[in-house]
Amino acid sequence: MFHQFVVWLSAFVGQWGYPGIVALMALESSFFPFPSEVVIPPAAYLASTGTLNIGMVILCGTLGSLLGSVFNYWLALKFGRPFFQKYGRYLLVSPRSLEKADRFFERYGPISTFIGRLIPVIRQYISLPAGLARMNLFSFCAATILGAGIWVFVLAAMGYWFGQNEQLVLQNLHWITLALIFGCAVLLLFYWRRQKTRSQRLASK
Repeated sequence: MFHQFVVWLSAFVGQWGYPGIVALMALESSFFPFPSEVVIPPAAYLASTGTLNIGMVILCGTLGSLLGSVFNYWLALKFGRPFFQKYGRYLLVSPRSLEKADRFFERYGPISTFIGRLIPVIRQYISLPAGLARMNLFSFCAATILGAGIWVFVLAAMGYWFGQNEQLVLQNLHWITLALIFGCAVLLLFYWRRQKTRSQRLASK
């Protein structure tokens, strides 16, 4: 399967160049989830053969992820909130719930978006609640670039080092994904404790 996708990607990139990687990764981050695991590793393998540049693969992959995420953000901001304001009572989503979401993303939006970009399945959809809660766009983009950039770098490293060995790519990616999830859990706990300590200090003044 990996080899077949490398062949297909070679033809696709040959026709569309690096914008093709941007387009595929934008799809991966949009409402039509296109697995990044079948885009970046083959592209990185092509970079190891000299067909592509590995830096450009990572840059284009991250840019595509950002564009797809911003599209989802805009979609939720433009249509999601009016929908829930009008029909939310039928779906048990009250105006109070939307206000709580606003406060949550105002306080925890950057860390939530960053961690969400590193967790399977969630990475494609974290942009929707961020847009719904009207998270600051600059903070959203910064957190998305950082999280997506790390994930793209991991995928690119797997493809560059292990070449066409799909089994090795998937096996190592599995363990790295688990390590990222564990790291995110530790980071979230540290962030929560720091925020709690800060709140206690402010309350004591």
